[in-house]
Amino acid sequence: MEINRIISSDIKTKFLKGKTIVLIGPRQTGKTTLIKSILTDFDDYLFLDGDDISTRQLLENINTQQLKRVIGKYKIVFIDEAQRINYIGLTAKIINDQFKQVQLILSGSSAFDLNNKISESLTGRKWEYTLFPISWEEYQENQGYVNSFQQLNDRLIYGMYPDVINNAGDEIEVLKTLTNSYLYKDILSLTTIKKPEILEKLVQALAYQMGSEVSYNELARLLGVNKETIGNYIELLEKAFVVFRLKSFSRNLRNEIKFNKKIYFYDNGIRNAIITNFNSIELRNDKGVLWENFLISERIKHLHYHHIYSNYYFWRTKQQQEIDWIEEKNGIISAYEFKWNKKSKTKISKKFIEAYDAKTQIIDRDNFIDFVI
Repeated sequence: MEINRIISSDIKTKFLKGKTIVLIGPRQTGKTTLIKSILTDFDDYLFLDGDDISTRQLLENINTQQLKRVIGKYKIVFIDEAQRINYIGLTAKIINDQFKQVQLILSGSSAFDLNNKISESLTGRKWEYTLFPISWEEYQENQGYVNSFQQLNDRLIYGMYPDVINNAGDEIEVLKTLTNSYLYKDILSLTTIKKPEILEKLVQALAYQMGSEVSYNELARLLGVNKETIGNYIELLEKAFVVFRLKSFSRNLRNEIKFNKKIYFYDNGIRNAIITNFNSIELRNDKGVLWENFLISERIKHLHYHHIYSNYYFWRTKQQQEIDWIEEKNGIISAYEFKWNKKSKTKISKKFIEAYDAKTQIIDRDNFIDFVI
């Protein structure tokens, strides 16, 4: 089952406009499939796979004349897993600058590695996109409103990776394979992590603390390393699209928590695979956290894909008043509370509303679609 991706039409509009198209995102989100589906509209193109050793040898330390022979008559050059190729930034710059008639496309599953190699060389020369796991908007468009809503509980447990969605009944096996290969082997192979066992324990600790405020000092004591190592590894996990940090919101009120952070996962399925818990939603004591993580990750996809530029945070006071999600856009502040059980009583802090003239909304299973689409 092929699911149409929202950014497909946006990428198409950037073709043959003098800049390199760069597509990043975690492995197995469909980057190669997306680009190849776009390229079906064109007569021919050159595909080069950075995972292939012969491709890497061909493109490393290549000069303009050699590139001319490689590119030949092609007007479109697609280099997949480009981060695997040494000096790809310089090679991409030569193609972009010297072959004006050629559209270069680079994709990579390692944001930190690819960006490190191309950021300086392609400054002002690229359009960059991120492809996340399937969004709810894409899923609903493919499945229909009724079918997608009926699958909500499964999506909270197994997540939104294309291969997971396309292999109903084998989700656990797919997620375990995905986690072991992408989460650990890929990250370790692309970095100089000195203590891989610490990374694995850290990911598990973050999975259990998902949606909670995280203390680097406490994590350091738990894992027997220093605070700087924890910070570096979390930054690495962010760049690999495993987790993301949510900062606390603080402007006016003296009792606001100012410096704490929460950590969420880009995909519920990956998180559940890390802790090996695939129990149904009815049997779980973390259903509220799964709901919160799902809504926040889907909201981030929505904002990113539709070019909605806003800052986002959580809010808490020293008296434990809390708001799950704060958005600040064009000077307007909106506050959202997430509730799995819509019957539970929820009130958003009047003090916050008055201090920031905030718009407020409770998001539950009845109205969540308007929040994520």
